[in-house]
Amino acid sequence: MSNDVKKLVILLSRGLDDERATVAWTLANAGIASGQEVTVFLVSAGADVARKGAADLIRMNPMDPSMGELIDKFVGTGGTVWVCPPCAALRGYGDDDLINGATITGAGPLHDLLMDGAATLCL
Repeated sequence: MSNDVKKLVILLSRGLDDERATVAWTLANAGIASGQEVTVFLVSAGADVARKGAADLIRMNPMDPSMGELIDKFVGTGGTVWVCPPCAALRGYGDDDLINGATITGAGPLHDLLMDGAATLCL
């Protein structure tokens, strides 16, 4: 890698009805807390997670924070959220439909991170 910061890309294809989506955000927050530069790339049903308000009330485990709270924490602590352009377009989502901090971004920047040595995790 070109610097000392460890990079992690989490590719999330799970949507609002799948517990693995909550796990992804928990792992993303843990990565940030451990000093990693973390990017979550949302594809397929994962793109629904970035729609404003969609994750606010999703709570897979009553003892855990809501998915919306996990996402807010991630973005608030410097995490990056990218949404696949065709996945967003298929759902009719534009930039104005997405949560603060989410950007519709193609595969080019994702591949740049991978070429720079980022670890990957797919859920």
